[in-house]
Parts: sequence; structure tokens; C-alpha cells
Amino acid sequence: MRTATALAPLSVRAYRLLWLGQTVSSAGDALVQVALVFAILRSGGDASDIGYVIAIQVLVRVAFILAGGVWADRLPRQLLMLSSDLLRMTVQAALAVLLLASLARVWELGLGAAFYGAAQSFFGPASTGLLPQLVPAGQLHQANALMGFSRGLTSVAGPAVAGLLIAAFGPGVAFAVDAATFAVSAVALTLLRPPPRRPADRTPFLADLAAGWREIVIRRWYWLNLIAHALWNLAIPAYLVLGPVIALRTLGGASAWGAISACWAAGAVLGGAIALRVRPPRPLVAGNLVLLLGTLPLLALAGPLRVWVIGVAAALGSAAVVFTNTVWTATMQRLIPDQVRSRVDSYDWLISLVVMPAGLAAVGPVAAAAGPAATLTGAALVLGLPCALVALLPAIRAVRMPAEESGGGVAMGTEAVLGQAGEGN
Repeated sequence: MRTATALAPLSVRAYRLLWLGQTVSSAGDALVQVALVFAILRSGGDASDIGYVIAIQVLVRVAFILAGGVWADRLPRQLLMLSSDLLRMTVQAALAVLLLASLARVWELGLGAAFYGAAQSFFGPASTGLLPQLVPAGQLHQANALMGFSRGLTSVAGPAVAGLLIAAFGPGVAFAVDAATFAVSAVALTLLRPPPRRPADRTPFLADLAAGWREIVIRRWYWLNLIAHALWNLAIPAYLVLGPVIALRTLGGASAWGAISACWAAGAVLGGAIALRVRPPRPLVAGNLVLLLGTLPLLALAGPLRVWVIGVAAALGSAAVVFTNTVWTATMQRLIPDQVRSRVDSYDWLISLVVMPAGLAAVGPVAAAAGPAATLTGAALVLGLPCALVALLPAIRAVRMPAEESGGGVAMGTEAVLGQAGEGN
């Protein structure tokens, strides 16, 4: 794919504003991911408190994610995203003031995390629903790839910058910078002029939820992928939990795990760059087969192999995640009708948010009983086998991307067409 084609969405003013705001905002998020830990410790907390605060944010997000999907289909998505950004800007600014004044307490950080998680619940589904309103259908893949590429870049640079800021000024400054990035995103959203949408029909909240679930059930390609991706999310925590332990015991300590983690972050940039250039004709087949690379870091740790080998495996696994997320999101955005797109996306988020913590909780006991090597090998099978099998199914292979697009939809075989019977987009 030519560079001009890969960057084509940036020629659309509305998308350019959204991309700029989200890139700046993701840079702030990368800072706070590191700063939050130090903020808790400097506020009198310990390792348990770090877990509690992060758990609060995830649990609140889980609690509100389906509501976020419903309201993102009912209300102007731009307005919902703007409200979410303004809430998070206020929360981060308040925490920055408390931290800079050395007045912050752990419970205040937990309360801030709760509000932050609630705002995320509404922003995510609204964002997924809004993007197809801003760019031509034929540019959705590139639009999502550009978003993934910028997030990958900030994930690499963010922790390093956060470390410098925290060392020089303390975690409060990182929170202040994050608040400022949300302000930039809010301004960008305010300047958007998305095309008008048909107002949603007035139906009860539970009926809206049921309608969103029905849209998943009638599309075999969607729920089959959802199962495979859920098992991937269930298995990958084995790498995240056991990796530091193995590095400490046999690979030379924290520096080894730091190098491996840096390779994982670099892989995200690589995956974004590849997604910008490559648009597979069978997107779901390609996405699931690429996800098999996620088995490599698990198996490399099971050895364990040399640090550089694990690092290369981690980079490939991370690149696979970013590439597949781009392919999956673009396909979903094109095949799910606009009026239910955010609700469908919220169920996707819900499953991911529930499954991964379950995997994180299970790894320790399983490793204690079976040993780290067996646990990592078993996790590789749980991760890879469903992706390989799903890629062989007719419902997945039926979803095709035209070789050349002129703004039309994805070409589909009989299986996928049946999933959309009677629906308009």
C-alpha cells in the first residue's frame, strides 16, 4: 500500500482532529500508567493498595460499559466523548493538585480511579461508533491503523518520560499533564462536525441491551471471533504474571524484564506500521492467524530461552495484537449497523474486561500446582488453538475485503450475508 493511501484518512478534517486529540490523550495516559503507582506509594499506600485502586477502575468500567454502549447509540457520540474527556480532565487535575500539595490519600486516588473508569465506559463504545461517521468506508482500515500506530508510539515513549517527570517533580506533574491532554482532546472533539445520524428509537434500556446482544448472536463471524479472542485474553496473563518471576529467578533480574517489556512496546509500533501498509483480503482469517504469534513469548519464557530471543518473541506477539485489533475493529465497524454499533462494541469490551482479570487471578494458583513451564505451555495452547481453528471456519472465511475499494462495503459470502439479513447500514 502506498504511503499516500495509508495516510489518506488524515486528509479528512474531522478524522484529523480526532486523531490528533486521541494521540495527545494517549500520551497522557501513558504517563499516568506509571505515575499512578508512585502516587499511591507516596500517599502512604503499599502494593495491596496499588492492586485495589487498579481493580476499582476496572470494576467500575465493567459496571458501566454496557450502559456506555446503549447511550452511545442513543446520543450524539461526539457529545458523549466530550463529556467523558471533560470528566477525566477534572479528575486528573484535582488529583494533580492534591499530589503537588502532598495532601493526597489513597482513598482519594481510588475515588478518582472510579470516576476515570466510569468515563472510559462511555468513551470507548462512542469512539468505535463515531469513527465510521468521519471517514469513507474504504478508509476505515487505515483510520484504525493510524490510531493504533500513534498509541504504540506513546506506549514506548510514555513510560520513559514519566520516569523523568516523576524523578524530577513527583507524580503530580504527570497527572497535571494528563489533565492538559484531555483538554486538548476535548477541544478537538468540539471542533468536529460529524454528519447527522438518524435519531434512535425510544425503547426501554433493557430492550436496547437485548437488541445489542441479538446483533452479536445473529452474526456467526462475530461471536466465533469473540470466543477466540476471549480465550486469548484469558491466556496472555500467564506471560504478564510469570514473566517478571522467571526474569528475576533465571534471566538476570529486573533489567532483563525491562528489556523484554521494551521489546513488547516496540512491537506495538511495528504492528501499527504493518497495519498501515497491509490490508488483507480475508481480514478475519488473517487476524486470527497472526494472533498465533502470541504463543511465541509464552513458549520462549517456558524454556526459558535467552533474553534477546524472548524479546523478539514479545515484539512479534505485541505486533500481532495491534495488527489484529486494527483488522477486527475496521471489519466490525463496517459490518455492524450504525444504530447498534456502540452496543455491540460494549459487549466486546465487557468480555475482554472480565476475562483478563480472571486469567490474572488464575495464573498464580495454576503455576503453583503445575509449575511455570507447564502453565506457560498450557496457556500457549489455550491462546493459539482457538485462533487456528476459527480461521478455518466458513463463517470466518466468508468475510472478504475487496482488492480495490470505492467506498463500498466488505464483500461477503453467504454466511456473512445471512448475518445481516434485513439490516441497513
